[in-house]
Amino acid sequence: MSYRHLLKNPLHFLSLGFGSGLFPKAPGTMGTVAAIPVVWLASYLGTTGFIIATVVAFLVGIYLCGYTAKAMGEHDHPSIVWDEIAGYMVAMIAVPVSVSTLLLAFILFRIFDILKPWPIRYLDRHMHGGLGIMVDDILAGLASLAIIHAVLAMGWL
Repeated sequence: MSYRHLLKNPLHFLSLGFGSGLFPKAPGTMGTVAAIPVVWLASYLGTTGFIIATVVAFLVGIYLCGYTAKAMGEHDHPSIVWDEIAGYMVAMIAVPVSVSTLLLAFILFRIFDILKPWPIRYLDRHMHGGLGIMVDDILAGLASLAIIHAVLAMGWL
């Protein structure tokens, strides 16, 4: 079933990652690709502004993802990728934006989002609604963030 018609609604447009979630293959990965320019632009807000933007993306995402899931008739439809955008933003909190950090965050975030190690998988399976859609990606972002900061602290990047 095609969901392209949903892009006419600004709330669905955001939930579907500006349309990136409608790619037929790897919509979560494409949603994370769509997050790269969002992170790059938000980096100009400074660390505090970036954190505020990330919190707003998370809180708004709870509503957006729940709203679109209801319209699609499926909890956490693969096309809903706002959670990837917010999760990738979490992975980049207080990280200097460069090609290297963006790429490392991308790889780590996708690994944690796809593999969903404990407790990510547990919460993904047991939480519902918009918060349930968002929480696993936020945790994947936090796990990525911890590793990125460790790599930066060790001077490896």
